[in-house]
Amino acid sequence: MQLTYDAAAEAFRREIRAWLAENLPEGWFDAYERGESFELPPDERERFNAEWPARLFAGGWICATWPTEYGGKGLSTLQGVVLAEEFARVKAPMRADFFGDTLVGPTLLQWGTEEQKREFLPKILRGETRWCQGFSEPDSGSDLASLQMSAVLDGDEWVINGQKVWTTQAYVADYCFLLTRTDPDAPKHQGISYLLVPMKQAGVEVRGITQPDGTAEFCEVFFTAARCPAGNVVGGVNNGWKVANSTLAFERGQSATTGYRRFEDELTLLVAAARANGSIDDPLIRQRLAQYHSRVQILRINGLRTLAAQLAGRGDESSRHRPDPAIGALGATNKLFWSEMHQRAMELALDIFGAASMLVDTGPEGGSWPAAMRDTRRPGYPVSPMMSQFFFSRSETIWGGTSQIQRNIVGERVLGLPKEPKPQP
Repeated sequence: MQLTYDAAAEAFRREIRAWLAENLPEGWFDAYERGESFELPPDERERFNAEWPARLFAGGWICATWPTEYGGKGLSTLQGVVLAEEFARVKAPMRADFFGDTLVGPTLLQWGTEEQKREFLPKILRGETRWCQGFSEPDSGSDLASLQMSAVLDGDEWVINGQKVWTTQAYVADYCFLLTRTDPDAPKHQGISYLLVPMKQAGVEVRGITQPDGTAEFCEVFFTAARCPAGNVVGGVNNGWKVANSTLAFERGQSATTGYRRFEDELTLLVAAARANGSIDDPLIRQRLAQYHSRVQILRINGLRTLAAQLAGRGDESSRHRPDPAIGALGATNKLFWSEMHQRAMELALDIFGAASMLVDTGPEGGSWPAAMRDTRRPGYPVSPMMSQFFFSRSETIWGGTSQIQRNIVGERVLGLPKEPKPQP
């Protein structure tokens, strides 16, 4: 495991810091250098949000690890990590659309045809298209390969029927990259294709799923004779399972050394709140805060282990090394670890703020939580941002792979335990 970066990476880090200091609003960079929170007034934040993507594009920071021929900077893996770390450190937005530039974009670079790359990648870079991910179905979540959505070729178009669920931001997406069954007679992992489907068409209906805090980013999406061009298959017909696994690897690998920061920030808020209301004097509260700190540091160190493995090519199917199954299991272990850790942390938050924090109109408010978190609430739902985080944490052991599935991966691939028995018909 590497704990330090080489001189070239540190020189690149200084370059990024200089760019951020020059381009972020006055006072933003300096506040975070001092470890203080910085928030813009609402009108200035709206203007910043509108202008920032253009600045990122001009600086070449959107999708900077992509090859130069497709609009990227051709950064190495380590440079990309340093870039992400510096933006995360000062909480500067660094992407136009998460699903586009972090998931489907890299998938197209690996599996797409030249025509697909030329058509979709420039629009992702310029922020002209928004994407959503259509994998889960009502009866196909953890066992994703059991999906039932169908696609039938009709001339030069696919005709798609079925339902997807838990589709984040489907209501604003222009395209959905989805998995659908294109050969119903093939074994379930072999009859799936990966399609790029336009969302703005008569055959697509999106319904928001309102959560306890009033937000509705998760959606149900119904496809009824929806269509997409025959050439929008990525990676070849009936090869979608392999392509989808690449997308999931991109999803879990991008935040290896930055994912811990949101928990670190929450820990800082919890310590400040405990000091303010006196609960810091409770030895059990202090112990639980110390445990949370230790777990955040474990998550940070495991991120460095993951990065070191990536740089050594130990987890790369295309490298000259044989892939190390323990590296894939490390991803499962990390997901299992942080999702259960965060649920315990949010239970700690309730104990620090007290029973009143569970009421919709009296939860922790004021300057304790960042404006970006407060802005996620919808009018008419006065749930505090801390309670929103508590509600969301309950789902974190489900989405992205349930804790039960992650334990199976570790048990089978690392410990060599027998596979879980399948239910008998």
